[in-house]
Amino acid sequence: MNHARRLLSVLIAACLAFVAAPTAHAEFTPWFANSVGNATQVLSVVGTGGSDAQLEVWQRGAAGWQLAAAAIPAKIGAKGMSKDHFDGSMMTPMGVYTLDFAFGTAPNPGGGLQYVQVTPDHWWDGDMKSPTYNLMQVCKKDQCAFNTNPSSGTENLHIPQYKHAIVMGVNKERVPGKGGAFFVHTTDGGATAGCVALDDGKLVEIMRWLRPGAMIAVTKQQ
Repeated sequence: MNHARRLLSVLIAACLAFVAAPTAHAEFTPWFANSVGNATQVLSVVGTGGSDAQLEVWQRGAAGWQLAAAAIPAKIGAKGMSKDHFDGSMMTPMGVYTLDFAFGTAPNPGGGLQYVQVTPDHWWDGDMKSPTYNLMQVCKKDQCAFNTNPSSGTENLHIPQYKHAIVMGVNKERVPGKGGAFFVHTTDGGATAGCVALDDGKLVEIMRWLRPGAMIAVTKQQ
């Protein structure tokens, strides 16, 4: 029994290694350091070409910035990245954004962010003529006040790619045409329409670690 308990402890420690024991890189200043204000948790996404990217997890403490997890493969927009994001661009927006809340078809895995377990009645309003453009809405399809047709940009959130997802605070002013529905979500292995996608197991680890005030920083490899 003691051997079994010790083995379980080792396995748990390994799963949480990137949270409990960040690699000591305090002497290195990450590229986003001057752009995230007082944030202490940052997801860094660096495009490496095409729809591929590398995600890093950073935490700031008394010793400065520490790299908590590196070289996590991620997929981005089918057409790469852009500083000028807009609806239908198929590009991931470059810049620094808040991570506002989490959602998913699966139950809440835990963590510090607000979590919404979505149903077939959950939508992300992409209708540029709607007063709730670029916001999550809950309604029966035939009763929604906005256009639910996918051609309008609206997304039904009850899909496999949204088993787990984190909302990126892109276009929080909700300017029509400047894009919406940008998430960090479960990958299906392919390019996205502008989101950042990664392995679901790794995403869950990150979600459990995140706290309010965390940010995501997105750029291209120099």
